[in-house]
Amino acid sequence: MASLGKLAILLGDILGLSKVFTRALKGLDAPAVVVEVHVSGGLPTMNLVGLPEAAVREARDRVRSAIQNSGFEFPASRVTVNLAPADIPKEGGAFDVPIALGILAATGQLNADALDDVEVLGELALNGALRPIKGALPVAMAVAKGQRALVLPEASAADAALVQDLSVHYAHHLADVVAAFNSGKALSRFTQSEPSNELLSQLDMADVKGQQQAKRALMVAAAGSHNVLMEGPPGSGKSMLAKRLPSILPTLSNADALEVAAIRSLSGAPISADEMHLAPFRSVTSSASQVALLGSKNPGEITLAHAGALFMDELVEFPRACLEALRDPLENGYIDISRAAYKYRYPSRFQLVAAMNPCPCGDPDNCRDTPDQIARYRAKLSGPILDRIDVHLHVPRVKYQELKDSSSGSNSKTLRGQVVAARERQLARQGKTNAWLSAAEIEKIANRSEAAETLLENAMTKLGLTARGYHRLLKVARTIADLDASEQIAAEHMAEAIGYRQLDRWH
Repeated sequence: MASLGKLAILLGDILGLSKVFTRALKGLDAPAVVVEVHVSGGLPTMNLVGLPEAAVREARDRVRSAIQNSGFEFPASRVTVNLAPADIPKEGGAFDVPIALGILAATGQLNADALDDVEVLGELALNGALRPIKGALPVAMAVAKGQRALVLPEASAADAALVQDLSVHYAHHLADVVAAFNSGKALSRFTQSEPSNELLSQLDMADVKGQQQAKRALMVAAAGSHNVLMEGPPGSGKSMLAKRLPSILPTLSNADALEVAAIRSLSGAPISADEMHLAPFRSVTSSASQVALLGSKNPGEITLAHAGALFMDELVEFPRACLEALRDPLENGYIDISRAAYKYRYPSRFQLVAAMNPCPCGDPDNCRDTPDQIARYRAKLSGPILDRIDVHLHVPRVKYQELKDSSSGSNSKTLRGQVVAARERQLARQGKTNAWLSAAEIEKIANRSEAAETLLENAMTKLGLTARGYHRLLKVARTIADLDASEQIAAEHMAEAIGYRQLDRWH
């Protein structure tokens, strides 16, 4: 068949049509795309239609060289490539291999029937080698809903193989793909190795001397996925505490782990089966731009922290626009990215962990700042943002005796055991953590004693809590009760929750 195709190409005959199934990327979605190739008589040219962007249009030169350097003939005819449907933007180099296979099938150099049961993606080097692509896991999740197998470059197959019940095949070179399809033999199938199910070495809460109240507050926050703001002087251990939060977070469910891995696949980060069930932890500084924080075509930090935690050090030093843009993600658990040419929605159900100094100079004991300077400094953190932070925590300087004491207090293993038990109670009761309950849902399950109700009423009056602050206070109290395995929110649970609203007095 290849020789007949070569003869037809040399004679300039009209050779016909072919189609190859592939996928585009639209955020975490991977809509189906059909690459249609028509080779016809006329002046030698290659036209790409179907809303291709720059990288896709450049495929003309990559595909031509790859076909010729793989030992095949590129047609000296008019080649029209249509990427359907035409209303979906096509980006990146992943369409190279489908286009090349379509041309080879249309010219009789490839058995076109072999393309019916597979979806193919991959970028081509000029010598025909297959290069990895971004977003292999979202693609695999979409392909798994159908009946076809998936063919990818080997470097991308490991990500795709994380999806169960999907046949993932890989190749190193375009010639390997053509040889397999023409012979009827299957390409090499990628099988994911079993994860070790062992947590990687992590920092331990025992490394932080003193700060038992802060460790308790972080345990409460971890148990219910509550947002935390730590306020205290430099050197008091705020960053140390925040960076050890992952050591007490539960492992991810299979659904969350796959979604987090898909996000990482979009960003081009490697994915390990041993790490995919660990809750992500992202750390950003005030130099981060709004695009880096929120994302654009690629996921931002708040999406990369999905199902995990995002640490923002020196919170008040972030641009006001960045902080205010966090309102919707903190409330809804997703971020909408809207531009003239595209609109994406990324999941952003993260736990915010933030730190700040009490004043511009950072030394409350020997403060050199005027009251106006302190007020302006604190005013950088608006009331609506502060209202969305459930746990406000003062972290004082560590005393000499605490630093000298060899006993470290609570360690991560102990705290994590309590966090996991409380999370399991929440998931069994409502299927989600307390922080993400709606107002109606928390009212339904926040069974509280009369004494707790009285404390809540007094707190509403004295702290001037908003309706949002009221419901978030209830959520924290519910989490503290879950840590105690209590069906009812008692007075001591409510009192502790109220103690975590210290900074409401700022506004």
